[in-house]
Amino acid sequence: QVQLVESGGGLVQPGGSLRLSCAASGSIFSIYVMGWSRQAPGKQRELVAGINSGGTTNYGDSVKGRFTISRDNAKNTVYLQMNNLKPEDTAVYFCNALLRVGVRDDPYTFWGQGTQVTVSS
Repeated sequence: QVQLVESGGGLVQPGGSLRLSCAASGSIFSIYVMGWSRQAPGKQRELVAGINSGGTTNYGDSVKGRFTISRDNAKNTVYLQMNNLKPEDTAVYFCNALLRVGVRDDPYTFWGQGTQVTVSS
């Protein structure tokens, strides 16, 4: 059983910062990609950022230059540093991980339960 547990969401004023964390635990052989997506009310889920095991990153256009994704492979944990937050960043943020639970298993994407980020004055 694999679990992804997010933390760090909350209420912040425009221009403020938050740091999200997501730790993967359970039966894990290898994690390839970890990342964050978000979903605002009435909108489709969108990519925020991703990072592979080698540290290569990619970002959604709306967060480039403001958000930074990082990863601690030893702790199976991914972080999202969010700076200069805007009201349009308000959403539920979901952690995800593409991983293999066993050497003979196919890679599969697991998701966390989500953490609410609200940017409002």
